Amino acid sequence: MDATTQNLIIIYFIVINVVTFIVYGIDKWLAKHAMWRISEPTLIWLAIAGGSVGALLGMEVWRHKKSHKLFSYGIPMILVAQIAFIWVIRYFL
Repeated sequence: MDATTQNLIIIYFIVINVVTFIVYGIDKWLAKHAMWRISEPTLIWLAIAGGSVGALLGMEVWRHKKSHKLFSYGIPMILVAQIAFIWVIRYFL
């Protein structure tokens, strides 16, 4: 993989994690103000799309979705799966 591709991948992961972190904060704000919320599938898909670190940070910083088993167990499992996937690609392909 050339340097340009690597840089684009790094930029993608930075952007998706920042976006995911902000979306978790927005959803927490909406919850506090009893307004229309961002759906849980959307929050999960942001993590699956590469924003699992942002999701975990958002859960901690905003204290959001921490009591939901889907999030408290699911997001860390997504992160572990993503790390394993990157490791396999890096060392075996």
